Amino acid sequence: MKLKSIARLLSYTLLSGFSMSIGAQTTENFTLPTQWALEVLQTDVPLPEYPRPQMVRSEWFNLNGIWDYMGGEKESDPTIADVPPVFPNHPKKIRVPFPPESDLSGLKLKQETFLWYRRSPTIPKEWDKKNVLLHFGAVDRVCTIFINGKKVGSHTGGYDSFSFDITDFLKKGENTLVVGVYDPNDGKAACGKNGKEGDYIYTSGIWQTVWMEPVEKQHISQIKLIPNLKNNSLEITAYTDNQEKLQVTAIASAGNDIVSTSSGKANETFNVPIKDPQLWSPENPFIYDLKLQLTDRKGHIVDEITSYFGMRSIELKNINGIMRPTLNGEFVFHIGLLDQGYWPDGAFTAPSDKALMYDIELAKRAGFNVIRKHIKVEPQRWYYHCDKIGLMVWQDMPNLWYPDGEDSLAVRQQFRDELKTMIDQHISSPSIVMWVPFNENWGAFEATDITNWIKKYDKTRLVNGNSGYNYAPGYRRAYGDPGNGDFVDKHHYGRIEPGAMAKPDDKRAASLGEFGGKGLFVRGHMWPVRNDAYEMMINKETLTDTYVLMANELEQMCKYFGLSTAIYTQTTDVEHEINGLVTYDRAVEKMDLQKVEEINQAIIESTRLKP
Repeated sequence: MKLKSIARLLSYTLLSGFSMSIGAQTTENFTLPTQWALEVLQTDVPLPEYPRPQMVRSEWFNLNGIWDYMGGEKESDPTIADVPPVFPNHPKKIRVPFPPESDLSGLKLKQETFLWYRRSPTIPKEWDKKNVLLHFGAVDRVCTIFINGKKVGSHTGGYDSFSFDITDFLKKGENTLVVGVYDPNDGKAACGKNGKEGDYIYTSGIWQTVWMEPVEKQHISQIKLIPNLKNNSLEITAYTDNQEKLQVTAIASAGNDIVSTSSGKANETFNVPIKDPQLWSPENPFIYDLKLQLTDRKGHIVDEITSYFGMRSIELKNINGIMRPTLNGEFVFHIGLLDQGYWPDGAFTAPSDKALMYDIELAKRAGFNVIRKHIKVEPQRWYYHCDKIGLMVWQDMPNLWYPDGEDSLAVRQQFRDELKTMIDQHISSPSIVMWVPFNENWGAFEATDITNWIKKYDKTRLVNGNSGYNYAPGYRRAYGDPGNGDFVDKHHYGRIEPGAMAKPDDKRAASLGEFGGKGLFVRGHMWPVRNDAYEMMINKETLTDTYVLMANELEQMCKYFGLSTAIYTQTTDVEHEINGLVTYDRAVEKMDLQKVEEINQAIIESTRLKP
């Protein structure tokens, strides 16, 4: 970002009223603070980084910070409200974007159901002739937006980003923004473990960055970047809400060198040739820079964004008679971590960007090449860090729990809509190599059809239709193996042996979607509940040796029984589950990570195959 733009950002921050605070909050009363918690309490703007790394504009301001708040079952329902409610003279304060159930929010409440937020930003004078977009990273679950007492619109979905053009609702000087949220927690929506049947703290409301930016009336609203190694090109689609066929110019760079320039029409796909591309992989996560310019009929640039992309291919191939996942044409054994993305002080929200990076860097440092993002969709910066650091990502769709009631048609359609949105919003990330629509039959429905749909909708990635189909939640009939997609995927937390492993068939590779679950008590760093794991270890050395033994057995399963992937549970402890590489507060490493890294890398290299 240019210095001028940084100066503008700082001035916008001051104009937006960030001087408010939540008393003199400290971490002394936190249940289990992380090392980043104090930094959050000492800043006016938590998570200040630009939240959309693949579509960056130079002017914006961040609305994270202290908002007025009121919530609970007795508050008015935002889904039927035509005007915002009246806040009390001295309302509660909440630190956005942390859920009100978290320590870092400043509230630490129970489930709220109806939540109301308010703040009064001042729009910079420099934006007077621009359209102003209001962006939300994610809000759980149904929200309605009001500007200066007038209803702007509503959105449903707890994990996707969304925006409103609020230009026509603004006035000069100070404006009042009110956000109303309804989170029923009824299991009839894509919620994952953040729901009625979840294992952990329940969270609601705003949980990702809120921000504004000025744009011209004609502007890029979304992009789609698809690498194509068969013809050494990048397929680009730049979407606009305007139906005019505006011109889009794409400039691809490697460092300071421009490698290619190409043009096409908005809302239509065009190619940018990338000669002799440097390929993206965990070993070499090479990223190209990209600039997109939108020009009107007179040739004037009306919008410009900066982005990035990676050149790589993901395919399933028959190698020596066994179906295998390949990266850039080569079979690479997927040895990864199950990652749930919970924080003891922020709940669903990482305390800082450094904290967000910590879990990714931990996986990298321990020699893993995959993260399975488990039934949660992270902020876009999380995927940016995976792209840059170099880890493949299996992206789970957050499951619903009850798809079978009288309202099943609406519930199932909403799930499908949110699944499509998840893919659309993250399809340009090179690190994502697989979509996982269902886990262990949790709320699984029409899995065969949904798996087929994903395969047709995104032909550039693998699909694991029902990871751990051999497990079932017990409260409803299990869907089972969908019989299609790219993987036969079982979960197994016992001994690594041939009889417990999935077997590849003539169209699918064999996957061990979850294994391990070995626990270790670390006093002073555990959540105050009954702590458990699938099997407890006596000390760090035994836990490390046990992992090394399992990893060696996985190598045997790969070489002689056709196994292609294995995901260890898990990155960190999560509340009662103490089976992480590190404690829940990320303060203590529970394994010898050097030994873990050595065995992981040895297995990756020893099993590498080319067709």
